[in-house]
Amino acid sequence: MPIVAVLNQKGGSGKTTLATNLAQASHSAGRRTLLVDTDRQASARQWAGARAEGQGDEPLPVVGLDVGPLERSVHVLSRDYAWVFLDGAPNVELLAAAAVKAADVVLIPVQPSPYDVWAAQEVVEMVKIRQELTGGPRAAFVIARAIVGTQLAADVTEALAGYGLPIFRARTYQRVLYANAAATGLGVIEADPHSAAASEIQAILKELEEFSA
Repeated sequence: MPIVAVLNQKGGSGKTTLATNLAQASHSAGRRTLLVDTDRQASARQWAGARAEGQGDEPLPVVGLDVGPLERSVHVLSRDYAWVFLDGAPNVELLAAAAVKAADVVLIPVQPSPYDVWAAQEVVEMVKIRQELTGGPRAAFVIARAIVGTQLAADVTEALAGYGLPIFRARTYQRVLYANAAATGLGVIEADPHSAAASEIQAILKELEEFSA
């Protein structure tokens, strides 16, 4: 039962897009999946609200935990689920640190921008401190919103190598479907299962399964 925290202290890094789509993909694959929104902006809960209006497949449980003892609450909630995804809060160090403590795996989405690379340092430091204390969690970068046909993704991969964490081979690209699906409370796999975006999410989920095994 892996608990997967999707974290980046920089806003707009694509973490909610990644967390909601991975949770939906896991849920649609038949696993008992829970999505936990720890962001006080409640983006994942707003996505779930749009989803509750009648679109999407069978209900995907989404709960908000942006105050209180996050680690304990997550472990209590996770008992009945095969996979738990945490949508992390940007710019809230205490919540991010608690999410790192609760997680078995931390995914750090990073856009191909030097600002995102620099902003990742804080989460990397939290992860490494926790690893030194307890041996976990495992952590990896996921390149998000890459631009097709540019060298930016290759450049950011080289820059991230200096942090000493693995970088997933699978990544997401800038595609209108991500925004269109989110506006109606859908994952891209539901919105268009044959799309390039759906293939990207499936590839990341498969790599995550291998990484967390």
